[in-house]
Amino acid sequence: MSIPHTPEAFNTFGATYLPGHLGIQILEVSPGKLAAEMPVAPHLLAPNGYLHAGSVVTLADTCAGYGCISNLPEGAQNFTTIELKSNHLGTAREGTIACVATAVHLGRTTQIWDATVTDKASGKTIALFRCTQMILYPKA
Repeated sequence: MSIPHTPEAFNTFGATYLPGHLGIQILEVSPGKLAAEMPVAPHLLAPNGYLHAGSVVTLADTCAGYGCISNLPEGAQNFTTIELKSNHLGTAREGTIACVATAVHLGRTTQIWDATVTDKASGKTIALFRCTQMILYPKA
């Protein structure tokens, strides 16, 4: 996948897709790490008034996925997520949530990424996330 590995390029890449619609902004892209944030808005809340778990997972999954793209091995074409897991430890009703994803394993056929989602103002952990991605290569 040929996308420059900069926050601006990833923000443009996702602008018309789910990350853009949810307001996710990529802040940092570096080897084995990606950071982003998302403002808490009414459309990201569950009917009970708290942040919807799906909104949190989308932020974490976007960070891990973009991290994978920026760390694809030579000759790889793309990736697909084969497993994800999240543990939700808190929530937010306003403000901004932040996420930092870090590579745990950057293999030739799989990558594993951990992501921590926090309340930006308080630093309180909202969720811990792990996903495994399968690296895709062009057909020979």
